[in-house]
Amino acid sequence: MRLSRFILAFLFLLSACQSNASEKISFMVFGDPAELAAYQKLVDAFSQAHPDVQVELIHIPSQGDYRNRLAADLAAGAPADVVLINYRRYAAFADAGALEPLGGYLEKSSVIKESDFYPQAVEPFKWNGQLMCIPQNISSLVVYYNKELFDAAGVDYPAEGWTWDDFLAAAQALTKDLDGDGATDQFGVGLEPSLIRFAPFVWQAGGEVVDDQFHSTSLVIDSDEGYAAMEFFVGLQTVHHVVPNAEEEKSEDSESRFVNGRTAMFFNSRRGVPTYRESAQFDWDVAALPQNKEQAGILHADAYCLPSASKNKDAAWVFIEYANSVEGQTIVAASGRTVPSLIAVANSCAFLDPNAKPANSRVFLDTIPFIHALPVHRFWVDIEDTASAEIARAFYGETPVYDALFRAIERTGEYFKLK
Repeated sequence: MRLSRFILAFLFLLSACQSNASEKISFMVFGDPAELAAYQKLVDAFSQAHPDVQVELIHIPSQGDYRNRLAADLAAGAPADVVLINYRRYAAFADAGALEPLGGYLEKSSVIKESDFYPQAVEPFKWNGQLMCIPQNISSLVVYYNKELFDAAGVDYPAEGWTWDDFLAAAQALTKDLDGDGATDQFGVGLEPSLIRFAPFVWQAGGEVVDDQFHSTSLVIDSDEGYAAMEFFVGLQTVHHVVPNAEEEKSEDSESRFVNGRTAMFFNSRRGVPTYRESAQFDWDVAALPQNKEQAGILHADAYCLPSASKNKDAAWVFIEYANSVEGQTIVAASGRTVPSLIAVANSCAFLDPNAKPANSRVFLDTIPFIHALPVHRFWVDIEDTASAEIARAFYGETPVYDALFRAIERTGEYFKLK
């Protein structure tokens, strides 16, 4: 009898140990198949290094669907254990207490420390003095260009320090009616009419987007500099017709036109690289944004965040720590998806691979000192969406430039006033 009881007790303890031997966490990401492959490699490598933690990778292809799912999951208190959030979009979640601050975890880490990262990537993820998320990347906006279309038109590739005038001249020379039917078959530029694309032009003209970067109360894009930037930006479509109009954009979006070889230059962050490596059947490279009075770029940065509702925070941190270690960032960098936020990885062959496109990857690093960040504001998503709608109206010739600037400021005012 005693022996039987001993065996039963032993089997119970063994079963308990086995059930606790492996912790489970979930990791939610967005992106196209090439981006998903990069995150799958990261999860596989983590599983090799940490077999005691199982990671479920949840993939939402569309960014819009991802943001909706993330907001709903956080509101319901049932989010993934690790999520990716852009610096322009995490403030509302942080303000609501939906994210676990990660500064304390980072301070105790023996794997990574804050000084390992580019400060331009880290600072925007601080909310009320606390580091909320760990940035995985520090991309700037660049100009992707089709070298074969430049060669065919006899146009020089973008040079270091090129100007708005240089950019416009190239765009005009590369916009063509190839079959003589009066319709444009090849566009010089693909450019989204949004605040995040327009903002660098404001800074390049010497203006500002908001009145105060850290305590914003209003957009200030109706300055002389903002007006000059808007006239140039909008004029690319309404005056010079080097960008598709609304109907043309609807029939085939500019990114698809670029990948299909029918647009010579396309504005995007680093995230387009895996897709272009896989799908673009032509030689391409990247250049810094053209300059006006000043050189300026705009920050694109996503971070690994830990929801407060996670039931396995310690294991989730182990994954975040690994993902942002030299080993973890090297894996994702090799996919082309990110400009690593770790200084050492960004300056390594994992990112600056001479055998992988783009050949001029160093431009992403050379422009870091000139990167500006948009404000971290609780209602920035609403502010940006509202302003972008007005910018798009001007871009497609539906309203005069100054009216669009005025309306953007007027309509976003209510969000700045909210507490």
